[in-house]
Amino acid sequence: MKIVRRVGASPRERGSATGSTCPDIFELSNGDFAVIGREATAELDSELPSDAARADYERIVVITRETLLRAKQDIPDA
Repeated sequence: MKIVRRVGASPRERGSATGSTCPDIFELSNGDFAVIGREATAELDSELPSDAARADYERIVVITRETLLRAKQDIPDA
């Protein structure tokens, strides 16, 4: 599995001074997506709706609204 491309604007394009420690979204060679964000599992785990579940190896990650909105145009429909 490899990173194929960034989805959306780079951190620098979104205003990060260093461009090195900001949320990001990447499309992977197998079609999945990888997300860099703030780890918030402890904070949000109890807030999950009753029909949502998280495996022990999964984490809840938060990205900024701007990161996702700027990625919208690059996310394939299928």
